[in-house]
Amino acid sequence: MRPQRLAQGDTTCHMKTYFFDVEEWEKDYIEKNFKDLAPVLIQEPLSLDNAAQAQEAEIISVFLPSKLTPEIFDKLPNLKLVATRSTGFDHIDLSATEPKNIVVSNVPFYGENTVAEMAFALILMVSRKLYPAYLRSKDLKFNHDELMGFDLKDKTLGVVGMGHIGEYAARYGVGFGMRVLASDPNHNQALADKIGFAYAKDLDDMLKQADVITLHAPYNKYTHHLINMDNVKLIKPGAILVNTARGGLVETEALIYALDNGILSGAGIDTLEGEPELKEEWEIITKDFDKEQLKDIIMNNILIERDDVIVTPHNAFNTREAINRILETTQENIRSFIKGEPLNVAKPKS
Repeated sequence: MRPQRLAQGDTTCHMKTYFFDVEEWEKDYIEKNFKDLAPVLIQEPLSLDNAAQAQEAEIISVFLPSKLTPEIFDKLPNLKLVATRSTGFDHIDLSATEPKNIVVSNVPFYGENTVAEMAFALILMVSRKLYPAYLRSKDLKFNHDELMGFDLKDKTLGVVGMGHIGEYAARYGVGFGMRVLASDPNHNQALADKIGFAYAKDLDDMLKQADVITLHAPYNKYTHHLINMDNVKLIKPGAILVNTARGGLVETEALIYALDNGILSGAGIDTLEGEPELKEEWEIITKDFDKEQLKDIIMNNILIERDDVIVTPHNAFNTREAINRILETTQENIRSFIKGEPLNVAKPKS
């Protein structure tokens, strides 16, 4: 099925458009800039429970909490375009879209500097023990016991994934006077020479050398548990790990093992494995969760309760500038699709 083309002279096309996962700060932009499409705005993620509300949808726009499965696509018989307001699209089953000729578009670039800045915020929080220091000061206790951190200057920063975000992380590391070592299957030596970083022989080699490890790889079947129980034992003792990419890059059990055994001295985590909502105890015992879901819930709560771990709610993307770029690109994706000229089409990982 080809995207619908506008007749010559037309400026609008009233394809039925639904936005899910809509936050308050997105409403004004969507209502103003998509007024001609009369979009339906739904605050909750798209799920089997509410898919019937959008059974007439020809275009839907979603964010990461919406998990688009074959069962959901079966409930959307008129769907032609999924415009995800994210760079990653692992929350969408692309194998289910192809037989139905559904186009999926993403936002390939919006927050390269934004996410890298958040990574360094977490690096500084963990390396300088800022959160326990803050809590102590709130209690009017100003002693320095157990608050000694370490300098970033002259330390080795290991950047896993040298895409656009990883490039900014490398630039910031150089700015802090760090030795930057990258791990990526593709080597761009011209970029390395320009910024001033080096490529490690492989991930294991980088883990052995890095004092600070920051993850910026995409999540797919090849990067699932990139940090795991086998290679976590190679990490330089006392290093810190920061993950602002995807929770599934790190085996949570291995992360807890490394913290418990002094391999890692701390961690900054913006994205948890499984990305679950925090569950009240009563909800856990009254709902049906499979073994892996329950394991994720328990492990993530263990992480959150630790004093040597900073956990933030997948917030690395969340600045005014980045959000505007996301919404602008999403609008461009939808408008271009309606014109019959799809942009930023997501492709399955080969």
